[in-house]
Amino acid sequence: MGQKKDLTGSEKSKIVRYLAEGCSSLKIAKLLKRDHRTIKRFIQNSQQGRKKRVEKPRRKITAHELRKVKRAAAKMPLATSLAIFQSCNITGVPKSTRCAILRDMAKVRKAERRPPLNKTHKLKRQDWAKKYLKTDFSKVLWTDEMRVSLDGPDGWARGWIGKGQRAPVRLRRLQGGGGVLVWAGIIKDELVGPFRVEDGVKLNSQSYCQFLEDTFFKQWYRKKSVSFKKNMIFMQDNAPSHASKYSTAWLARKGIKEEKLMTWPPCSPDLNPIENLWSIIKCEIYKEGKQYTSLNSVWEAVVAAARNVDGEQIKTLTESMDGRLLSVLAKKGGYIGR
Repeated sequence: MGQKKDLTGSEKSKIVRYLAEGCSSLKIAKLLKRDHRTIKRFIQNSQQGRKKRVEKPRRKITAHELRKVKRAAAKMPLATSLAIFQSCNITGVPKSTRCAILRDMAKVRKAERRPPLNKTHKLKRQDWAKKYLKTDFSKVLWTDEMRVSLDGPDGWARGWIGKGQRAPVRLRRLQGGGGVLVWAGIIKDELVGPFRVEDGVKLNSQSYCQFLEDTFFKQWYRKKSVSFKKNMIFMQDNAPSHASKYSTAWLARKGIKEEKLMTWPPCSPDLNPIENLWSIIKCEIYKEGKQYTSLNSVWEAVVAAARNVDGEQIKTLTESMDGRLLSVLAKKGGYIGR
């Protein structure tokens, strides 16, 4: 059975007139030859007026409360706007207002990923800082590896796009397209490398030592003077390929042993200034959401970005070590946030 049409405008007018004359809904249905439930529903809907919106008084934020919110936001990273305002005993502020206030003093960021530090790690970091507190860090060669992918660290990018402009198209790869492993070092105001690890090579103890022989020792170290080699301290982290007995013995045969090979505390990427260099290079090669179509193109971008890093920037990083050590001691071995 088909559904009947809705009430027309003339029928609605007649219903209103019949109601004014005192007719019941059943009688009106008979007069209009309509189902009485349709008439009754129209009458009920007409009688239900819209609820009047009650305007709540807006909550004004004082300067004192703003200072409390700012302190709470600093003490409660990654907290919601509601949690921050509740910790300050400020209620009655809508979410839009809370977010607008917080945007003036903070910004939404992701949490940084770092390995957890236990009590042993913190003690070793403190011992390391005490051991090298009086070291001349201009003679330390800070080294590390970095892997760069075709799409960037997280494979996506976002930013402001003007009204009327189309968003740029980004390529999608199921496995990221692979990447390039890069090794480099910094000492005083000089950049060593970068050197590219051969594609498909997994760095174990043997391949790591062979890589250093073919790149670092042949292309840079052997050109240095005897006095330079005598005073240089070689730093590497505790990756298995670095800290193995094979690698340690191999470096010792090269003259890098005992005090010339810096011991490194566990879980301490924040203490290595070359990590900041990697950040500078990645910001440059992936700026504006740039992507690459081949491993050679991303490697060329790394080399170009590294060449643009001047000696003053590197010197700033290497000279920051005194402050890093003092920060480690002040925080009792905790992360220093660099």
